[in-house]
Amino acid sequence: MFRDDLWRLWAEPRVPDPPPRVRRDWALLAAGLAGTGLEAVLRDDIVWWPVSVLVTVGLCLATLWRRTHPLAMVAAAFGAGIALTLIDAAAAHPEPVGLYTGMIILVLVYALFRWGSGRHIVLGAAVAFAAFALSMLVDDVPPGDYVGSFGFLALPGVLGASVRLWSAARGGELERMRFREREALARDLHDTVAHHVSAIVVRAQAGRVLIGADPATALTTLEDVEEEGARTLEAMRGMVSALRDGNTRAELAPVAGVADLAALTRDPAGRLPIELRLDGPLDRLPLAVDGAVYRIVQESVTNARRHAARASTVRVQVTAEPGRVRVTVRDDGVATRRSRNGYGLTGLQERVTLLGGSLEAGPLPGRGWLVEARLPLGSG
Repeated sequence: MFRDDLWRLWAEPRVPDPPPRVRRDWALLAAGLAGTGLEAVLRDDIVWWPVSVLVTVGLCLATLWRRTHPLAMVAAAFGAGIALTLIDAAAAHPEPVGLYTGMIILVLVYALFRWGSGRHIVLGAAVAFAAFALSMLVDDVPPGDYVGSFGFLALPGVLGASVRLWSAARGGELERMRFREREALARDLHDTVAHHVSAIVVRAQAGRVLIGADPATALTTLEDVEEEGARTLEAMRGMVSALRDGNTRAELAPVAGVADLAALTRDPAGRLPIELRLDGPLDRLPLAVDGAVYRIVQESVTNARRHAARASTVRVQVTAEPGRVRVTVRDDGVATRRSRNGYGLTGLQERVTLLGGSLEAGPLPGRGWLVEARLPLGSG
């Protein structure tokens, strides 16, 4: 198990697209250089003054490349620390070489765990731990201080890993949100645009039949085709606008509901009469339920117009019951090319499930097709 975890850590890729340098990077560099300058001027106990100052300046500069080259910066910084520790031990200096500002090296540890790949983290942590262990041995630190010193060094790494995991989880959630939005867009394209296009096709066919026998009715039908085309274009523009600029006008547009069912079930061609019956108080439904009722009827009526061969009528009934709304759409035609697994019914099932309801669709005994949904008035 440990071996597998270590291998997964080693194979972990780098965080993609690390951010470029921003103002806080230059502010950090300025603060580090200012601290180095103050120490160089004010302290009189610095061992190997030129070396300590140059190394600390190098650590400050290394922060500029901590995101793009985290392993190289950590290896260079702690490698320099190992070299100075060995030189200090050989020279038998009573005080360690370096400045307090050199604590900026902890920023590099944070960046290693935040932005590096798995192998970068393993190799960089090994170099940092080697420098830490050598420093503890050379400086003759009491064993009790090992834990505190190690925790002080490891804390930036823990913070970097925590931020990395949080960012990955947030990115995953954003991706799931995008996926849900794509599903919603697919449903809206099918429910709205496909419905209008279907109406255009039906009315155009009616106009072609009536143009010779009844030119006046044919002209009215063509006007209906023009109106449906304008509605389709308006719906498409709203969706494209919302996708392109994040425009919220489409979201703020009134959502079709029970009040719009009368217009939805009107068939100017008169080829398939649709009977609509509304029972009970339906004027104050929750917005999500109101819109779902409209979509269920819209999809069911569209399917009946397309696929119910030799149907004489479609009966639509919306009933307000205690705590829920029941929607029933029934035709008496012969089902053709109609399936429970179509995209339209799949979209309806998703909408109804999200609201905590149920939906059933299938052929009736003998002939006809039934769609029945039950939607609770509470949120799903």
